[in-house]
Amino acid sequence: MAENPNCRVALSRHRASKPFQKTNPFYFITVQTLMDDRTRYAPVTANPVGPETGAILKVVLINPYELGRQPLALAEPAALLGAQGYEVRCIDLSQQRLVKEDLQGAAMVAVYLGMHTATRIAVEALPRIKTLAPGAHLCAYGLYAPMNETLLRGLGIGTILNGDPEAALLDLARAIATEGKVQTKTAVDAKPIPFITPDRTGLPALSSYASLVLPDGGSKTVGFTDTTRGCKHLCRHCPVVPVYNGAFRA
Repeated sequence: MAENPNCRVALSRHRASKPFQKTNPFYFITVQTLMDDRTRYAPVTANPVGPETGAILKVVLINPYELGRQPLALAEPAALLGAQGYEVRCIDLSQQRLVKEDLQGAAMVAVYLGMHTATRIAVEALPRIKTLAPGAHLCAYGLYAPMNETLLRGLGIGTILNGDPEAALLDLARAIATEGKVQTKTAVDAKPIPFITPDRTGLPALSSYASLVLPDGGSKTVGFTDTTRGCKHLCRHCPVVPVYNGAFRA
């Protein structure tokens, strides 16, 4: 896996670090930024949004990290947003850079925080995101977004989504497109949603992600299937419990 030039992931058991490798995915992870001081200390904005009249709203979905898998949490909302006519860009920071061409002109940027590691990487990436998309309304969604609401608000995030975020992301895009400005809010939605075929065209190919190593030393491209949401257990340490409260949906 190529090193991310915006947010370098360094893996270490103690203080010593080394570049990320596919063969060592389970070390403790620390995040080291490569941004200069002007980007790192960019001022926090209130995220006003004012898309041009008649313009197609541009939405950027960002996944910081998801265990070497192609992120369904980007592909599913990308399909819903695209079906409504929005221009959607997907960025997977485990494979891609934050570049001006992808973020320029975005009215809405939503960052998926599905785990602790993704949240730490997002914290380092947010200053550059704001620099490249200064007029965008910033949103964070996923189980670790509400857990870190205070931190994320301080970094300029305007909307926090939890539960099943697809419908809420679509509602947020509609509000921005029609009203031009969105108040900061936190939304929790654990209601079932109708799934449509995910749109993976804006993501790196499956062959770019973790692969199955065969006994003969060869490899095979693999994927994964998301069949359920929620959990029947009520473990106290788990971020799923406050959202689903023991509900389990197939």
